[in-house]
Amino acid sequence: MAGHETHYTLPLPEFDKAPKLLIVVAPYYKDIADQLVAGACAEIEKVGGTHEVIEVPGALEVPTAIGQAHRMSNFDGFVALGCVIRGETTHYDTVCNDSSRAIALLGLQGACIGNGI
Repeated sequence: MAGHETHYTLPLPEFDKAPKLLIVVAPYYKDIADQLVAGACAEIEKVGGTHEVIEVPGALEVPTAIGQAHRMSNFDGFVALGCVIRGETTHYDTVCNDSSRAIALLGLQGACIGNGI
């Protein structure tokens, strides 16, 4: 039954050195984005990590910002956050597909990314 399913939660990792993470958020739906950022910050702090947060205009800009930071900064990993809500047009599909594809490609190129879009 769907109402009684339990979901597995990965144990928190342990690090020899505190990780430095960049959270990139698209705050188009600000109330939702703020909650996503708060949750990510709390989890990062639980493992002793540090973080910085930057905002970009929308979900399509998140991978670009992560790609630039990966090439030009010294972050150990990245968290992509945002909310895309389905409307009456196909824009939702484009934004979701293209942002997730770009994030996956960055991961394949060596960036450590958690995708929360």
